Amino acid sequence: MTRSRTERMVARLKDLQASTPDIEASAIVSVDGLIMASALPPDVEEDRVSAMSAAMLSLGERIAGELGRGLLDQVYVRGANGYVILTAVGEEAVLTVLARKDAKLGLVFLDMRRAAEDLNRLI
Repeated sequence: MTRSRTERMVARLKDLQASTPDIEASAIVSVDGLIMASALPPDVEEDRVSAMSAAMLSLGERIAGELGRGLLDQVYVRGANGYVILTAVGEEAVLTVLARKDAKLGLVFLDMRRAAEDLNRLI
C-alpha cells in the first residue's frame, strides 16, 4: 500500500524523534500557519503550534533581513523547561521542534537540518 505524502512526513518526524531522544515533539507548518504534519503529544494543540510557528518565522525573517543578518537559518527560544526551535523547510514550510532543557543542541540542529532536507523533498 502506498502511503500519502502526509503519512510520509509524519513518519519522518517520528524518525527524527526516535533518533534524537532530546526532541520531545515536532511538526511541519506552512508559512501561512497551517499544520501540514505533526508528531505532537496529545496535550499540545496543533493549531497553537502552527500559528505561533508561522508568526515566529515571519518575525525572525524580518529581523534578520532588516538588521542585515542575511537569510534566516533558524529561530530558537529557550525557556525554563526546554527549547522551541524552528528551521525553514524550503520556502513553503517550517520544521518546529520542542526539545528538552538539557538537550545537546549541536545534535538537535544537525538532525533537524537533515530532516528538513528530507521533508523538503516530500512537500
